[in-house]
Formats: sequence, structure tokens, C-alpha cells
Amino acid sequence: MGKDVVVLAALTTVSTVVAAVLLVRQWKRRNEQRWRHAQRILRKFARECATPVPKLWQIADDLVAHMHAGLTSTESSLQMLPSCLPSLPTGDEKGLYHGINLRGTNFIIVQARLGGRNSPTTRLRGRSEPISDLYREEIPIPPNIIEASSQEFFDWITVELGKFISMQSEGLQGGEKNLGFTVSPTIAEVAASMETAITWKDSLLGDAAGNKLLNELNVAMEKHSVDKRVSALVDDTIGVLAGGRYYSKESVAAVTLGMGTNAAYVESAQSVVKWPDQTPKPEEIAINTQWGNFRSSHFPITEFDTSLDAESSYPGSQIFEKLISGTYLGETVRRVLLKMAQESALFGDTVPAKLAIPYSLRSPDMAAMHQDTSEDYEIIDEKLTEIFEITDSTTMARELVAEVCDVVAERGARLVGAGIVGIVKKLGRLSNRISIITVEGGVYEHYRVFRNYLHSSVWEMLGNERSDNVIIEHSHGGSGASSIFIAASQP
Repeated sequence: MGKDVVVLAALTTVSTVVAAVLLVRQWKRRNEQRWRHAQRILRKFARECATPVPKLWQIADDLVAHMHAGLTSTESSLQMLPSCLPSLPTGDEKGLYHGINLRGTNFIIVQARLGGRNSPTTRLRGRSEPISDLYREEIPIPPNIIEASSQEFFDWITVELGKFISMQSEGLQGGEKNLGFTVSPTIAEVAASMETAITWKDSLLGDAAGNKLLNELNVAMEKHSVDKRVSALVDDTIGVLAGGRYYSKESVAAVTLGMGTNAAYVESAQSVVKWPDQTPKPEEIAINTQWGNFRSSHFPITEFDTSLDAESSYPGSQIFEKLISGTYLGETVRRVLLKMAQESALFGDTVPAKLAIPYSLRSPDMAAMHQDTSEDYEIIDEKLTEIFEITDSTTMARELVAEVCDVVAERGARLVGAGIVGIVKKLGRLSNRISIITVEGGVYEHYRVFRNYLHSSVWEMLGNERSDNVIIEHSHGGSGASSIFIAASQP
């Protein structure tokens, strides 16, 4: 009897051990299968996002075709709006200027002194520094003001401007009379809620809506005894272009690359058909392309881009912007990670609830994770915990997160590069002339890897010799400073 009990106990122990070994094997096999599936999702996504040089040239050529079509009033995804500026800066402008940059839910007031790019008194360490005494203030716009009429809106802005000038100057008469006023791309979404249904676009000279806004703004200046006058409301990208031109005659285009995106460039007058009949044409016209809405059949679109577009506020439009701008880069990454979490348990058996919240991953956080060089991806671990409450991610999972960020950033940056090459090609300057492209925005300024991918894509497309003709540089003066150069360019 005793021997039977011992044998039975031994058999039970063996069975338990065997069962445990089988469970461990099943667990390992299941984890390996899940990991392989997550990698398959990544590989498929990377293939669909690929931007080889021939594809980039197809996209650049499509952009050129749409630019030509937009200029001649035929069907195009680009609006190609002629700027209402009578001229661009020459670099000889001098004086103390003020400007306003109207953004999404805030605006920036800027003051700066321009000394002329060729003035010997403005040279510092062998380099011309024509801008000095730069001051700026960022002011949030209260919800009740955003929802007010345009006249009330301008009244409020003018009062804030008066306060700023009185603090920086002696009384409200300080500086040149011209005031620059630029509008960032993101303001369109905010302005839609305004009582007067303002459409914030770069208005043409003679355009009734544009003239109405200018009149209301200047009436507010006079009403509140602020000795300033605005002669043009322009897209911020036009202002960035004006800033580039102030520094160099070879500055021919500008790109804004932040939460939104746009591009502007200098076009010859004879190429511009859309122009008010009774308004004299300058020799050069700054064109606001509105390239966020550019579309091409060669775009590398994935299932994640399709669902993002379908669920956005503007389905079917702003496709280029949804591939390259800061508003959408992090959201695309989030959607890929969510699929991995749902289908491969990347972050455990339970899908993290906050990972399903749209637009919870901002592009600055994406950039921080992408540029994490620590051995165990400590920054990614911190961001996953902070944003999605994922507290137990593995090193392998964090590495996969970095790879997803890399795919999204590389695609976006290379598409921007193709766009820049397309603009320079449209101008006929690829082979024999220097072309300076000025870029403004947080994605370009703060996302180092994105910036490097952008530059390398231009080099790959043009090769050693021709790539030297295209110089991409960061804008001058920082946020809001574009309005200063607009003020200086006004007669």
C-alpha cells in the first residue's frame, strides 16, 4: 500500500512538471507568434510607406503639374493664391517694426529693429545680422473672443497690441507706422466658429472679404489710438518667404512645417493669370500654394492613413498635410501601435485604454521617443507610461515603437523633400542657380531626425552636383518674426 502511494505521488509530480513545461512552451510559442505578427505589421507598414527616389520624382512632377494648373485657373488640388503684397523686401529696409502672427488659439506680437542686410554696422563675427532688439509676447485668445464678431475680435487684439507697444516703446507712437499681420495655417479651424464665418486665407487685392477685414482692423487701430496701419493680411508662409528674401535675393520659396503646413514661392508676373484687373502687377508675385491639399496618385498611402482621413474633420482633403504635418505624425504612429496592441498583444493581454484615444500622441512626444538613444529606451518607457499608462512594456516592444516612429517620420520628411524639389523644378532653377528655401515650424526646428531625412531626400533626388544648388535653412527671427518682414515690405 505504501509503495503504491509513493508511486502515485511520483507520477503526480512528474505529470505536474510535464504540464508546467508544456505551459511554459505554449506561453513562449504564443509570445513568439505574437511578436512575429507585430513584426509582420511593421514590415507591411514600412513597405507601404516606402519612398524610393523614382517615387519621389513622380510626386515632385505631379506637384509641378498641379502648380501650372493652379496658376492658369484650371482644375488643380493647389489653390495657388497670389499674395496681395505689392512687393517683397529688398534687404535695404530699416527701422523699428511691429507685427502680429495670428495662430490657432493664441497670437504673437513681435517687435524688432531692422538694420539692412548690407549695413556694415549690423555685421557680427563676419556675418550680417540685420535684425536686433527682438521682443515677442504670446497671448492666448479667450473663447468668448474667438466666438465674437470680427470687429470685436480686432478691437481686442488692438488693445493688446497697444499695451505691448506702450511697454516696449515710449507711448503708442513708437516705430514705423506699418504693421505686419500674418495668419498661421491652423487658424482656419478656429475661425470657422466665428460669428462672421471668416475664411482666413491670403486674400487677393480687391477681394471684398479681404478688404472688409483690413478695414475693420484699421478702424480698430484708429479707434484705440494705436498709430499703426495694416495694408495686407497674409498667410504666415508668405511672411517666412519675405523674411528669407530680406536676407538673400536667392531666397525663392518658404515652407511652414509645424502643426499645419504650407508652401509659398516667388513667381514671375507673366505666369500669374489670377489677378484683379484694376490692380497693377508687380514683377514678382509671392504665391501661396496651399500645398496641404496637394494630392498625387503616387502618395504612399496605408490603411492607417485611410482611416485617419475618413475620421478627420475634412475627409478627402488636406491629404498631403495629413502625411507630413505635426498634427498627424503622432496620430499615425498611435494607430499603428493600437493595431499591434490589438492583434499581437504588444503591450500585454489587455489593450491599454488610453492607446485608443485619438490624437493623444503629439508630435513632440513622438520625436522624443524616436530620438531616444538610451540603451533600454528609457524615454520611450517614460512616454508610454505618461501618455498611455503602459507601465510594463518590454525592451523589445519599446524598440518596435521607435521603429514605427522612424517609418512615419522618414516618409513624411522625404515627401516634404520631394515637394521642395518640385517647387525648384517649376522655377527652372535645379541645374544652374542657387535656390534658398526657408523653413519655419517646430517639426523642422525641433525634430532632428525628421530634418535630416528631409535634407538627405533632396540630396538623393538631385545628386552631388545639383543638390548644392538647393539650400534649405531655418527661418530668421523665430516664431512670429515673419510679420516683421511683412511690415517692412509694405509701402
